[in-house]
Amino acid sequence: MTGKTYRFRVHNVGISTSLNLRIQGHNMAMVETEGSYTMKQNFTNLDIHVGQSYSFLVTMDQNASSDYYIVASARFVNESLWTRVTGVAILHYSNSKGKASGPLPDPPNDEYDKTFSMNQARSIRMNVTTGAARPNPQGSFHYGQINVTQVYKLRNMPPVTINGKRRTTLNGISYSPPATPLRLADLYDKKEVYTLDFPTMPSDGPPVIRSSVINSTYKNFMEIVFQNNDTKVQTYHIDGYAFWVVGMDYGEWTDNSRGTYNKWDGVSRCTTQVFPGAWTAVLLSLDSPGFWNVRTENLDTWYLGQETYIRVVDPDGGYNVTESVLPDNALFCGLLREKQKAQKPHGSSSSSASPALKQSGYLLPFLVLLVALAVMGH
Repeated sequence: MTGKTYRFRVHNVGISTSLNLRIQGHNMAMVETEGSYTMKQNFTNLDIHVGQSYSFLVTMDQNASSDYYIVASARFVNESLWTRVTGVAILHYSNSKGKASGPLPDPPNDEYDKTFSMNQARSIRMNVTTGAARPNPQGSFHYGQINVTQVYKLRNMPPVTINGKRRTTLNGISYSPPATPLRLADLYDKKEVYTLDFPTMPSDGPPVIRSSVINSTYKNFMEIVFQNNDTKVQTYHIDGYAFWVVGMDYGEWTDNSRGTYNKWDGVSRCTTQVFPGAWTAVLLSLDSPGFWNVRTENLDTWYLGQETYIRVVDPDGGYNVTESVLPDNALFCGLLREKQKAQKPHGSSSSSASPALKQSGYLLPFLVLLVALAVMGH
């Protein structure tokens, strides 16, 4: 409706390709990403990398003589080959007098130059004046003043052949999941399931396949540098955590690169892009014990071994600071397969749902009706 402002929350749920989002004739005011309020700024288009999400406020401030195109197209690819997979939707004003017309709004024309995209990413900053909850280690928001206790530089390379198999690596290690789950191996003191020798810096030695994890301690403050020496944009995700994106640039990261870090209002998120031939640095407060996966979100390279885990142990209490007790129906395998209990097949016992919810013929339509009413009310 003309004059109203709507919130659009957009996710890139793809498996390998960055997207560019734009709305014909409209500005998109970014206000949030992955749970963090950002400084409000207008974009005519925005790159959204694999696994990332953003919230925009879009005001219906254009002439209602027609509808408008919403476009999402692949980034950093040969556009002539990808035209047919461009996503197009329609922004419809309630008093619109015609269909959307004209050419689709153009994406940035920089297939071989990603400087525009990096500068755009650098401009996304945390709104530190908002009253909402935000990451707050050690009682202050001054994450740039917290002493770093561990530094890891994780370098990915183009795929290589290891033992006759096509693999991807981090610091020369291609991760292989062990038959016994990592957390269960610790819980039952099973040795030699994994190793704690993940290198802090890239190695120029021959690549290997093994279950090597990063060893750390509860309440450590970690600096991780993702170095992308491949030819494609990578996005990295860390399970269970949000981290501060404090810097990114082209070339090889060195100790001197810290002089460019944003130590005040870097955005806090759980997935960050790393451009080819470039690096991205993040700071991470390890406030939850357990095993936490660090992986590329690009499915093909993740599947081939471009991941590791951070083992976070509380020296005073193992893991039980933040995690629940192991449930009775836990699944066991590998070295612990003898502990596996018989599982009850689904439907073998009566449901614990209330009689009202058992009226399955009414539940789903009722929920749909609630959603419809909420939209109409908005």
